[in-house]
Amino acid sequence: MKEQKNRQALGVVLTLTGGCLWGLCGSCGQFLFQYKKVTSDWLVPIRLTSAGLLILLYLAVRQRKKVLAVWKEREGRRDILVFSIFGMMLCQYSYFTTIQYSNAGTATVLQYTGPALILVYLCFRNRKKPKRYELIALFCSMFGTFILATHGHLSELAIPAKALVWGITSAVTLVVYTLQPAGLMRKYSTLLTLGWGMLIGGLVLMFLMNPWRLHPLVDGQTILALGFIVLFGTIFAFDFYLTGVKLVGASSASMLACIEPVAATVFSVAWLKVEFQSIDFIGFVFVISTVFIISLNQMREETGRR
Repeated sequence: MKEQKNRQALGVVLTLTGGCLWGLCGSCGQFLFQYKKVTSDWLVPIRLTSAGLLILLYLAVRQRKKVLAVWKEREGRRDILVFSIFGMMLCQYSYFTTIQYSNAGTATVLQYTGPALILVYLCFRNRKKPKRYELIALFCSMFGTFILATHGHLSELAIPAKALVWGITSAVTLVVYTLQPAGLMRKYSTLLTLGWGMLIGGLVLMFLMNPWRLHPLVDGQTILALGFIVLFGTIFAFDFYLTGVKLVGASSASMLACIEPVAATVFSVAWLKVEFQSIDFIGFVFVISTVFIISLNQMREETGRR
């Protein structure tokens, strides 16, 4: 019993730490956009390629023969390419582009409408009527997004139109990012899937965006922020979060991970001096509440089956 409690406590700490690192990662991106003339066209290719390479090098040392396993089967090759481009690459690029046009807090909250979209997709795919809590979660997600985007005024947007479009894109691609690689992760391991997804997605963006042609202000602060994004905001954050999922379960981890938009907002306000209005926080609450509504009801359903 004591060992189980210790595992649960460790899982909570690791999940919260992963969420905080993701939140700070977004704020580091915002810092680079605001003060170092960096764009998502430069940042995201470098982030994904560097993180993917480091993960695969780590796996090559630990599990040399398994690193190329995903390329030995036709289905594996197909699935990793789909995940890399339409999941990892588009999700990360749209998220950081949303930050570029708004701020880390708003971008993270907009991406958190993704769980509600996943519910909608699963209802259509499985041809089932949505449950009451699913409809409530969808309403909260849509209403929260509406509040953030308009502040209640239908005639004008409260955030740049590009931020809204890219934010919704990040939520939609989060559906692919979450659901599509499930088979890959069961067969080839989560870390291997993430490593190849980041490397391939980063290389495709390198080809499309040509970041070497861009000229941001590269100094010690830029290198430090980029290093944090790659190491702590990507590799360590994923590792901590996924380990936490194994220890506390997916539903509990999803709720704990809601620390991410909170952390991103706090860092945006305290560090980068972003000003939010009271109505923004109302929108935040509605969007983040969808995760709690979904996770709590799924936990009850799982408990009922046992």
